[in-house]
Amino acid sequence: MSFAPLVLRDLATRLLEEDVGYGDITTLATVPAQARGTGQIFAKEALVVAGLDVACAVFHTMDSSIEVEPVSQDGAHLSPGGVIAIVRGPARALLTAERVALNLLQRLSGVATTTRRYVDAVRHTKAHIVDTRKTTPGLRLLEKYAVQVGGGHNHRFGLGDGVLIKDNHIAMAGGVTAAINLARQAVSHLQKIEIEVETFPQLHEALSAGADAILLDNMNPEQTREAVALVRQSAGGERILLESSGGITLQTVRLYAEAGVDIISVGALTHSAPAVDISLEIIAAL
Repeated sequence: MSFAPLVLRDLATRLLEEDVGYGDITTLATVPAQARGTGQIFAKEALVVAGLDVACAVFHTMDSSIEVEPVSQDGAHLSPGGVIAIVRGPARALLTAERVALNLLQRLSGVATTTRRYVDAVRHTKAHIVDTRKTTPGLRLLEKYAVQVGGGHNHRFGLGDGVLIKDNHIAMAGGVTAAINLARQAVSHLQKIEIEVETFPQLHEALSAGADAILLDNMNPEQTREAVALVRQSAGGERILLESSGGITLQTVRLYAEAGVDIISVGALTHSAPAVDISLEIIAAL
């Protein structure tokens, strides 16, 4: 996934406006206008880097004369002290852009780092780790990019990307079979229909109604293994994609992978990933 320069510039402009407001009064008061600085952006804990292009866009939007020299790259695993990038330019601009650039780097690297841990936990199984739509408003594109950087895969970017019938849809439609039939009448024959089930009766109904994909919601690993066996033994069951979701943690994710599902969706990749610790230290340029 790559970002159009105008998209990054628009985001950087909005975020800088939020932080800077009417001006960085501390920097303007204490740093001479002609001062120049050089700084290192570095990791203060073990992490997977994500968001370098975004951070660059923030600095360049603040002042186009700022130079950003990447030392690392997105996807790289750094130990504490590892240098991510070197920045050079007008000291006032560097200091004013610092927090927005670091916030984005810390957030996106946190998502990538968390994702990498989940991906490593299911290594050598057939299961793929995927994200959800539980993202920070306004940052979905960036956070889903960070999931990719961490080795994960993306689920839907938005509601128009595919049919996923959830519990409230089922309740409003009048049941599993009714929801699947209504969806099949409404969408193209090229679109797959996925439905969320919470019980084995719902699972049987989804199979009978011809769902293309089934999300096993909030089932424990033992139930998941039983559900996978049931689906695979059913007529046409091999073609059905199976997804597990709901309450899956780093400690339990491998159990779900070994139960035989195709994908495991984890909201925590984005809604609960802690920001990692990244710092920028600037010195006056001689």
